[in-house]
Amino acid sequence: MIICSCNVLSEAQILETLKLGVTPGSVGAAYRCLGCAPRCGRCLETVRALLRKAHLDNCRVGCPTCPEREHAQTDAAKDADRLVAVV
Repeated sequence: MIICSCNVLSEAQILETLKLGVTPGSVGAAYRCLGCAPRCGRCLETVRALLRKAHLDNCRVGCPTCPEREHAQTDAAKDADRLVAVV
């Protein structure tokens, strides 16, 4: 699925940046890693939530009290709602 239409970036490309060491909330670093920059900005929250959720899904500690876990789940739910509204 295309996440950033300005740069034609897919979800897979953005998630790949985590393997290259991008910090889970660092949208700018993910874009730089892919050799581009955000343009219109409409995708920024989606990219941020995607990176955060992917990081938490792969977290080996899995602390139930992690404040990031709750925040990422809320963001992911909002993003899912936005995608459904668009479709």
